[in-house]
Amino acid sequence: MKGIVGRKVGMTQMFTEDGDRVPVTVVDVASAVVVQKKTTEGKDGYNAIKIGYGLAHKLQKEGMEDKWRLSKPESGVFLAAGIEVPRRHVREVRVDAAELDNYEVGQDLTAETFAPGEYIDATGTSKGSGFTGVMKRHNFRGTKASHGVHEFFRHGGSIGMSAYPARVLPGKKMPGQHGNAKVTVQNLLVYKVLPEENLILVRGSIPGPNGGIVLLRDAAKKSRRLY
Repeated sequence: MKGIVGRKVGMTQMFTEDGDRVPVTVVDVASAVVVQKKTTEGKDGYNAIKIGYGLAHKLQKEGMEDKWRLSKPESGVFLAAGIEVPRRHVREVRVDAAELDNYEVGQDLTAETFAPGEYIDATGTSKGSGFTGVMKRHNFRGTKASHGVHEFFRHGGSIGMSAYPARVLPGKKMPGQHGNAKVTVQNLLVYKVLPEENLILVRGSIPGPNGGIVLLRDAAKKSRRLY
């Protein structure tokens, strides 16, 4: 298992030798660095690496130009790792014991972490739509708009029961917060890697808006789809 943190730049298209169009998502992984290593022998009890991404900003107040816009515990993690410029975003990736030896604290991670043809899982925060109804949130079809229906076109219908159990069951699909949640898309193909620009081109779409932070990891399940 290996992974890297990056920023979703946006989507574009590539063309195969046969002229087929391939939609790809561009992920910028520049400034990714290993912040910490966790081992089963240590106090953590499992093997993992913490990856930092995105250079932190400095305070603009007078006399505090040398301070970072991070809390003392956050900046202390990078200070202990010997990293001069802290990172704004930190993610953790579980790795095998054998793979853990390939990483060192302070090591810069590049786009060559993955190779074209590999399958990955992409995790990000989906776009938020606010408070929405059942038609937008759960794809309900709504009520028929025929004669005699009054102000009930986009409602969800009845939600409870009669004498027994006389309540609304947990998990009922109802209006509520839509989006703005952690989402993982599995089995995406790494279509191309651009080491000079530190860009990874992933076939298909990745959760979140342009500029959102995404975590790319080895696919937990291999896709059976043929590309």
